[in-house]
Amino acid sequence: QVQLVESGGGLAQPGGSLRLSCTASGLTFAYYSLGWFRQAPGKEREAVSCIGTSDGGTSSYVESVKGRFTISRDDGKSMIYLQMNNLKSEDTAVYYCATILGVHCDVRLGVQAMGIIDWGQGIQVTVSS
Repeated sequence: QVQLVESGGGLAQPGGSLRLSCTASGLTFAYYSLGWFRQAPGKEREAVSCIGTSDGGTSSYVESVKGRFTISRDDGKSMIYLQMNNLKSEDTAVYYCATILGVHCDVRLGVQAMGIIDWGQGIQVTVSS
C-alpha cells in the first residue's frame, strides 16, 4: 500500500521560508514523477511544482512560485522536498504531495490531466505576520 506523508509545514512570516518534505513508502520510488499541490480555502486544488524521474525528467513550476520555490528529490531516501522562499500570504494553503505516472511531468496540464496516482494527507502552510 502506497503511503505519502508530508512534513515541515506551519506558520511563516511574509518573506520567510519553509521546507516541505514528503516521505513515500510502498512503491518503487524512482519510477515515478512526483509533485506538490496546494488548495486554499474556497479554491480548487492547483499544481505547484513537479519533478520527473532522475534519469531524464525535468522540473516544472506554476508561474506564481517561479524563482521562489524549488523542488527536489532523493531517490535513496524515497523523499521529495519543496523549498519555499520569500513566502507570500497567497501561498497559504494545504499542501499535498503526489505520485505522477510517467518519466516527465508538467504542471501546465492541470491537476486533472497530470496522471496523479496517489495523494498524501496534506499539511497546512500559513503565511501571516
